[in-house]
Amino acid sequence: MPDYPSLAATIRSLCEGESDTVALMATLACEIHHSDARFDWTGFYRVTAPEMLKIGPYQGGHGCLVIPFSRGVCGAAARTGQIQRIADVEAFPGHIACAASTRSELVIPVRDGAGRIIGVLDIDSDQPDAFTEADATALSAITDEVFARA
Repeated sequence: MPDYPSLAATIRSLCEGESDTVALMATLACEIHHSDARFDWTGFYRVTAPEMLKIGPYQGGHGCLVIPFSRGVCGAAARTGQIQRIADVEAFPGHIACAASTRSELVIPVRDGAGRIIGVLDIDSDQPDAFTEADATALSAITDEVFARA
């Protein structure tokens, strides 16, 4: 498990004074991805049209280019505004298999300073049941802090 206080401090330092959401997403994707070997794919899907997510900055293999709010784990997080922590993606109805290696997934809604969902942070693992509630809580706090000023 990452040292989340240290990760948060690093991200805070790197993002200080930046308000461009794509730059922030790129920085977070890189830092989060390299903080833990469980994280096989780490990236953002951005809200680019009503009820539509489009791939943003990421680390790892290719991701899906477009995900409607009505499909998959990312769509569920964007649609409901709730964190999705999926122990077994094969058991999730409507899961979109962007990579055959994905076994579990953590998706965190990303909100701007006005509380609007602007995207989701998607973390995939090639290990089953890879994510804990502590991961979800810590990563949600980091995204909340960074994007509240965007």
